[in-house]
Amino acid sequence: MTMPVRRIRPRTGRRSFDLRSTALFFVLLALLLCVLGFAVRTLAGTAERRPAWVAVLCLAGLAAVPAWGRRRRRLFGARTARRAAAALEEGVHTALEEWEAPAAGAPSVDAPHIADAAGPSAGYDRAYDYDDLDADEFERAVAALCERDGCTGVEVVGGAGDLGADVLAVAPDGRRVVIQCKRYGDGHRVGSQDLQRFGGTCYTVHEADVAVLVTTSDFTAPAAEYAEQCGIVCVGRPALRAWHDGTGPAPWTLVDAAGGC
Repeated sequence: MTMPVRRIRPRTGRRSFDLRSTALFFVLLALLLCVLGFAVRTLAGTAERRPAWVAVLCLAGLAAVPAWGRRRRRLFGARTARRAAAALEEGVHTALEEWEAPAAGAPSVDAPHIADAAGPSAGYDRAYDYDDLDADEFERAVAALCERDGCTGVEVVGGAGDLGADVLAVAPDGRRVVIQCKRYGDGHRVGSQDLQRFGGTCYTVHEADVAVLVTTSDFTAPAAEYAEQCGIVCVGRPALRAWHDGTGPAPWTLVDAAGGC
């Protein structure tokens, strides 16, 4: 016996009819129409009683439309101007930073010639001018030259209470080198009093084997005479430049034995 097969209708995806929702929709629509009708009736009555007011309101509405448009354009223009100003300011700051930043690989302003007791040679640079250095930088630059030329135990000890010694080092042949640095201008030469003060401490206090006075200027005749008597090596501007460039001897090679006053 063959059983009848019940056909199943495919779902179409449509929502089923909801009487409650439909009734609510029409109720809300009726209320909206009533409110609109009441508003139109009120406006019509007002227009009949006060036509001037209606005209004024219409004119005000018409005038508000272009004013609102202009306000939007002004706001848009103000926003655009603010964004442009911000972009310009950012560009200026970026340009200034690029201008002030050192070029890649360029030496730092205060680093190329600076040396200290821990590692003077790290600050040695053949390109700088000693006239651009202050007194402390000059001492560290001289210490860097000592270490460059093979000295060991190089120390920058200049300062208050240094008793005439600014740089201490041990020469490659083992002799103790004591250096005083005088950062003077061209018009200020090292005098005999400077040499006498240094000569009174370099051997007796610092136990120097080689005593050196290095200056960016020159020496007076009495100072040079006193230095020769005491065995102090005088390194003036020309000799300093030659030592720096490698075309002249290091100061400790100019004496063969310890001197003294």
